[in-house]
Amino acid sequence: MEGNEKEKVLLVGVNTGGEDDFEQSMKELESLAEACNMQVTGMITQSLETVNKALYIGTGKVEEVRSFAEDCEAELVIFEDTLSPSQLKNLEAELKLPVMDRTNLILDIFATRAKSREAKLQVETARLKYLLPRLVGMHAALSRQGGTSGSMSSRGAGEKKLELDRRKIEHRLSELEQELKAVSGERETQRKKRVRSKVPQVALVGYTNAGKSTLLNGMVDAYIKDADKRVFEEDMLFATLETAVRRIDNERNKPFFLADTVGFINKLPHGLVKAFRSTLEEVRNADLLLHVIDYADENYKKHIEVTKETLKELGAGDIPVIYVYNKADLCMDTLPQIKENRIYMSAKRGDGMEALFDMILDNLYAENRKTAFLIPYDKGQIVSYLCENTEVLEQNYEENGVYLVVDCPKADMAKYEAYIVGQQNERAEK
Repeated sequence: MEGNEKEKVLLVGVNTGGEDDFEQSMKELESLAEACNMQVTGMITQSLETVNKALYIGTGKVEEVRSFAEDCEAELVIFEDTLSPSQLKNLEAELKLPVMDRTNLILDIFATRAKSREAKLQVETARLKYLLPRLVGMHAALSRQGGTSGSMSSRGAGEKKLELDRRKIEHRLSELEQELKAVSGERETQRKKRVRSKVPQVALVGYTNAGKSTLLNGMVDAYIKDADKRVFEEDMLFATLETAVRRIDNERNKPFFLADTVGFINKLPHGLVKAFRSTLEEVRNADLLLHVIDYADENYKKHIEVTKETLKELGAGDIPVIYVYNKADLCMDTLPQIKENRIYMSAKRGDGMEALFDMILDNLYAENRKTAFLIPYDKGQIVSYLCENTEVLEQNYEENGVYLVVDCPKADMAKYEAYIVGQQNERAEK
């Protein structure tokens, strides 16, 4: 396309049952196209009990789509579901236009948004695995290769081209696998360092554009106060694919790592989930998940279910969760509101940030115990340790040593058991 001119596209979908879900899916497809800088010029839908195995849509619908595409000057036809290789080939032959499915559209968005080396490698891996079985009849083939020898030289030109393309992809996939192993190894080293630090890990998860990056930036502004630690945020689908991890320190000596992860979406291509698995290890290894929900979206309940299913697929379905109903300022007058493991808040306005912070600490440090110690003055290193690594609730200098009431892990209680106050425990509990 020249300049900023947007590619004109026609959307096509088949409803096989569930009118509300289908309508939502078509709206989402439109948003995905717009996120890919396309102009939606028309939409055609059809109700069928099952999709047509050869053409996805009914044979009589093909002519309607072709005619409508011509009338609205569409340059590309996008189908709401994933097309099989044969459906893709047949549709391009019938419509005389390039054809794309939902999976390929999402892959295009990911390719555009990928910034880090790891994200680019992951997206390229997913795209090539998607392309491999669809080489026959693809509208846009890979670039031609040079000459060859051996048994391939006697084949027809088309067959040689197909075999070369396939070999090229398989070779590139092998290269990508090695590169990703190296990058994943670096990420694993960083993760192990965080684990060794014994600082709890929290991961932000949720549907795309629910406000995860806005929430992370809110935490950064409130507790890190370093603008360089902020991440990119924008009101769009898949605004960022990068996994950012920030250490959130606080005056209560209860730090935690907070990871922002790639958003989920209905029918998220399996290849992408698999390709991003190493990045999403931040989710699997988390001690707590913050499931961020766009409460102002009328389809938020469906988004919750999609996120839950994706977490199960990642093996993270059993990790403790706080449900963060974000953008609640658009629906509620008073914020924040807390109900057990749920909080209704606004990350953009900051309403509820402190309450959420308290919920996080209460969850992560639930095993801590309020304990009173009397530390002799010649054991100053113990006092220093407790002051630096636990939440000090009370501190007094008494005749026999430093009296400390702290909120500490059981491990510290066991380590300094000899200095736990006996009769004064009642005083610590008050």
